[in-house]
Amino acid sequence: MPRFAANISLLFAELPYLDRFDAAAAAGFEAVEILFPYDVAAKQTKRALLRNGLDLVLINAPPPNYTGGAPGYAAVPGAEGRFRHDIRRVLRYASELKPGLIHVMAGYESGAAAQDSFVSNLQWAADLAPGQRFTIEPLNGADQPGYFLNDYALAAEVLAQVERPNVGLQYDSYHAQEIHGDALKVWEAYGALAMHVQIGAAPGRTEPGKGKMDFATLFAAIDASGYTGWASAEYVPSTKRTEDSLGWLP
Repeated sequence: MPRFAANISLLFAELPYLDRFDAAAAAGFEAVEILFPYDVAAKQTKRALLRNGLDLVLINAPPPNYTGGAPGYAAVPGAEGRFRHDIRRVLRYASELKPGLIHVMAGYESGAAAQDSFVSNLQWAADLAPGQRFTIEPLNGADQPGYFLNDYALAAEVLAQVERPNVGLQYDSYHAQEIHGDALKVWEAYGALAMHVQIGAAPGRTEPGKGKMDFATLFAAIDASGYTGWASAEYVPSTKRTEDSLGWLP
């Protein structure tokens, strides 16, 4: 069975941010991920992690653009300067929190020039921080119309071009199911590239046990593949209290 972490941007959202760490630990999680932790001082988040003995698995990059711009531009030609500026900001934040992974968001663009920009920016980030691991994640077009990285085959192509040991795939069962119609087959085809796993049911992005996906078979396939990283529960609970949605946990 994979090691499960809690995405506390979505789970325990009925609680104030800093209380979510306590709730995740009380529920049995030993690690968390946070999509965008930048609204809170890194020292406060670090204290909440240490207080509960939690590992920080992953954060997203770039920080939110509060002026209303798109959340991500690594694949946007002409945005290289902004990308480098914000990656440096993220790395300063990460120097305090020590996240295992930083998910680099591609942004909303298409075509060969976008792919070239994405590859170049990922290579630059990987070389700037060789001790930090980065991920890329395909997002489905219904939820994120126009997002550049919208297919697992494209992600594999990008990673082959980037060719850096500290850049890998972020597999998400919900997005894999929505994009390709079979999350298990996606894992079987591309799981060897995965540095990180996220789980959520499809449709609806609710907890495992909802929808059509066979999570017992998926978890068995993840185990059989030799994957040793975390599998983060990244879903919107169908219950008022997150604890009541955790019946799927072993």
